[in-house]
Amino acid sequence: MLIQTRTSDPVGAAHDRVYRALRSRIMHGEIAPGAALTLRGIGKEFGVSMTPAREAARRLVAEGALFLSSSGRVSTPELSNERIEELATLRAMLEPELASRALPRAHFALIERLEAINTNVAQAVARHDATAYIRANLDFHRTLYLRAQAPAMLAMAETVWLQLGPTMRMLYGRLNRKEPPYHHKLILGALKAGDDPGLRLAVRADATQGLRMLKG
Repeated sequence: MLIQTRTSDPVGAAHDRVYRALRSRIMHGEIAPGAALTLRGIGKEFGVSMTPAREAARRLVAEGALFLSSSGRVSTPELSNERIEELATLRAMLEPELASRALPRAHFALIERLEAINTNVAQAVARHDATAYIRANLDFHRTLYLRAQAPAMLAMAETVWLQLGPTMRMLYGRLNRKEPPYHHKLILGALKAGDDPGLRLAVRADATQGLRMLKG
């Protein structure tokens, strides 16, 4: 879909708008691994000049969301087995700690909100909508982790999600899901029970088991 042109944007505002839109697409698996992007194509779609398109791409390259080859080609990365394992390990380190820090603030309203998000996950699975599934799944985790009040740690986790976005789309196809993730139920149960070890275990399994299936 063509994004509405905003030719009056200052360069800085245009760069930030393009960056945020591309970042969201990549994180939510809307762009396949290894997909090539051109600055001209980015500029045309978002109605901006080459300068904000280039700056947005450079920022995403710095975050590991895009890969810049020696020839100047920009693409989403195709992750090796070693890179998948590295990112899975980072998730296993960061996310159980975030969940544990959130647990003392996991009041009824938060658990109710997480259950509602999990309903969105189930609806996306029923529709076979990979992008909606990835978006709702990350919303489940982010909503919980925000209660940790650890913004630097959450930013690191989101950078990992960003680098994994295209690969998560591939993983969704491999898993062929027919119901919401089983570990979400365990996470909710551990939150209700105030069970820190159980919460850590459920979050670690949810964050890593599927990814490790991708290793060839």
